[in-house]
Parts: sequence; structure tokens; C-alpha cells
Amino acid sequence: MGDWNHCERERALSIEDGVTVVFHKVDSHATNNRDDDDSGDDERTTATIHLQSNCHVSCDYEDGDAEEARANSPEGSTKKTLCPPAFCVRGKLASREGSALTDSEKPKRCQGLGLFYAFLATVFFSIIALLVKTIEGIHAIEISAIRCFFQMLFTMPLLIYHKTGFLGPRDQRIYLVLRGFIGSNAMILLFYAVQQMPLADATVIMFSNPVFTSILAWIFLKERCTIWDCVFTVFTITGVLLIARPPFLFGDHRRTIDGNYNNHIKGTIAAFAAAIGAACTFVILRKMGKSVHYYLSVWYYAVIGFLQCLITTSVLGEWKIPNCGRDRWLLMLIAVLGIAGQTFLTKALQIEKAGPVALMRTIDVVLAFIFQFIFLNRAPTLWSLGGALCVVASTSGVAFRKWYVNSRKS
Repeated sequence: MGDWNHCERERALSIEDGVTVVFHKVDSHATNNRDDDDSGDDERTTATIHLQSNCHVSCDYEDGDAEEARANSPEGSTKKTLCPPAFCVRGKLASREGSALTDSEKPKRCQGLGLFYAFLATVFFSIIALLVKTIEGIHAIEISAIRCFFQMLFTMPLLIYHKTGFLGPRDQRIYLVLRGFIGSNAMILLFYAVQQMPLADATVIMFSNPVFTSILAWIFLKERCTIWDCVFTVFTITGVLLIARPPFLFGDHRRTIDGNYNNHIKGTIAAFAAAIGAACTFVILRKMGKSVHYYLSVWYYAVIGFLQCLITTSVLGEWKIPNCGRDRWLLMLIAVLGIAGQTFLTKALQIEKAGPVALMRTIDVVLAFIFQFIFLNRAPTLWSLGGALCVVASTSGVAFRKWYVNSRKS
């Protein structure tokens, strides 16, 4: 009886120390015959429970009965414990079946999954640019309107499922409206640039937006701007000039441009404005942070973009019903790939750092040159390759620098 009271004190101490002990009934098959025991304890072997620092429970037999119990038990000399290590749940979660998850049994995140998502997003965005280039007779604003319309249809059920509402927090609505207006205009300008100039050149100029993001974040968010940001900005502007080749700098070298030079300049201006618009969008998203759900941001982007595209095409008289067959399927494919690309890019940024994701996005430029050569039968010029090299180098430098700084902090 004294041992039982001692065990109760041990249990109380274990509760105070935050150690969870699971007690199991132990049947002893020992054939101990004690004539002097009046309370019937001959069917039970006296045991003392000791709580150790590592939360293991051991059982010590007293009065020399241990040898007799082991000799008469069915398992022979097998050592028994009241609580095996699997039931020790200090700092671990035990399953209902009575087993605990160890560090080796915990599910591990697949290495490189975030980069794989970024790669899929890059491929989808490159295919969208190629499809916009191949569609003829439909204005870029109308293509943007159709994409925004389908994006609204896909986003609405997600907002209802996540119960985020359709307006968002009151103090963030102005930022959501700006994000939708500027982001949709950046998309329209990019589609227009793709239609007016070579696919690879428009993609390269649009890809320069990370450099402008750093400058705008320094101006509006008071983030630190170093000498490296200035160097990368100079490289980016140099790359854009090599692609545009304005006559006041290059003279007769503009003859190497394929197609109408005026359209090429229009496309260059549109792509450059799209890059700045995308940079403004990133700054607004960074300002909002995680206080606004991602699908709500996409919802504002789709609704505002659809409304302004519908109004603009009506005013300009550019609205045209797409031809049956190929064009309609391509427009629907653009909308679906746009939603998939944004989803994969968001998933990539959730499980991977922004630096590696930005570096993976440089494949977009490579794919643009490959698609232009294979599907459009247009080889890039040396000027375009030089401009692409400058832009990719500056963008990669920005991403690598942020990656290095964040790695040192962590």
C-alpha cells in the first residue's frame, strides 16, 4: 500500500512537471506463494514507478521477486516495461493507435518544389505571350477583357469558399483598387507590345520590372537602396536601348529591325510602361502584405480590368466577335493559362524564397527566343541578344543580392 501511495505521488509530480505518463495494466503470471499475505497480493507483483528526465518509465521489482517473476513469466527473460518509449509524449504527439511520430517519420517537404512551381508559371506565361502573338485581327484590349472575364468566373467560387467577401478590409480597399487598375493596365500594355514588336524583345523589356521594383520600393516604402541597385538600373536601361535602337543613338542601325519601325517604337514604349506598371503592382502588394487574401487581390484585378477593357473597346470601336474555331479556343486557353500561372507563382512564393523564384523566372526570356525562332520563324538579331543579356544580368543580380542578404540574416 505504501508503494501505491508512492506511485500516486510520482504521478502528481509528473503532472506538475508537464510529463505525460500512460499507465497500462500489467498481469503478472508469477506463481509466488506467500502464506503470510492476508490481503491477496499473491496475484500481483509489487512495482515502483520511476520517472526519469527523458520521460521513460521503468519498473523495479522489490523484495527479490524480480528473478521469480521473470523465471515464471511466459516470455522468459524478456524485459518488460510499464510504458514503452512510443507512449512517451513529452514534446511529441501520440497517435490514436498508441504510437508517436518521431522526427524521421514526419513528412518532409519536397526539395525544389517551389522552384518547380515557378518553372511551371514561367512556361505558362511564355505560352500566353506566344498565343497573343499568333491571334490576328483582335485588339490587345479585347484579349485582356476576355482573360479578365474568365478570371472572374474562376475566382468567384474561391472567394465564396474561403469566405473572404468581395470588398476586402475597409482600410485596404484603396490599395486593392490601385492594384487592380495598374495591374490590368500593365497586362493590356504587354499584350499590345507583343502584337507590335518581336515576341522576345517585348518579353525582355517587360522582364526588367524587378529593377524598377527596387527603385519604387525605395521611394514609397523607404526600403534601402544601394549602389548595386543603381548599377542594375543602368544595365537594364542599356538593354532596353539596345532592343529599341532609337535613331538619335543608333542612326542607320534601325534598318536591322524587322517590320515597321514605328510599330517597334510603340511596342517598346508599351513594354517599358508595362514593366513600370508591374513594378508598381508589386510595391502595392508588398504594402498590403498578408492582410488581404490573394484571391481578393486577383478578384479586383479581374473586375477592374474587365470593366475598363469593356469601356475602352466600346469607345474605340475595337470590339470584334472572335472567329469560330481556333481563335475562340486560343482565347479561352489564354484565360485558363493565366489563372494557372498566377496560382503556381503564388504557391512558389509561399514555399520558396523570392530570390530563387526570380532567378527561375529568367527562363521566360530564353523561352521567348526559342518560341520566336521555332513557331514564328524569326531569328533574333545581335542587338536583341545583347539587350537581353544586359536585362537578364541586371535582374539576376537583383534577385541574387536579395537572396544573399536574406540568407545572411537567417
